[in-house]
Amino acid sequence: MSQYLPVAVLLILAIGFGAISFAASRLLAPRRPSVAKEAPYECGIIPSREPPERFPVSFYVVAMLFIMFDIEIIFLYPYAVERGTLGAFGFWAILGFSVVFFLTFVYEVARGGLDWGPLQTYRDLSGDAEMVSPNRNSSSTIRRVGTEGRVGAGEAA
Repeated sequence: MSQYLPVAVLLILAIGFGAISFAASRLLAPRRPSVAKEAPYECGIIPSREPPERFPVSFYVVAMLFIMFDIEIIFLYPYAVERGTLGAFGFWAILGFSVVFFLTFVYEVARGGLDWGPLQTYRDLSGDAEMVSPNRNSSSTIRRVGTEGRVGAGEAA
């Protein structure tokens, strides 16, 4: 038990130093909040809009895929070093392990988890004959707001 005494003392000193530093900064730091100090700041750019409420899940999916493939590499390295002693059992075990990871990657690509940017939606214009008509002009397609009741409201401005 005496062999753990230095570790315990160091742990107590580290926790005590952290607690004293935190308490001292709370007690001694000046408190003069202002709008400028509380505003978010990034690289000198003043944000023009509020941040979105929800962070896109795609970022987390990519992060998890990165971690998964890091774990796979961590398990592949010892196999590559000791493949002669592991034999056929080691080969089939690492192959099954790799297939599981590859299938999760294929699933994520198939469901569009790695597609970035806004969704691309296309309208079917075959039902709107007047929208694709060659006879369109600015007076037939632009709605004039506030021209009702004025003289010459039907004329192009």
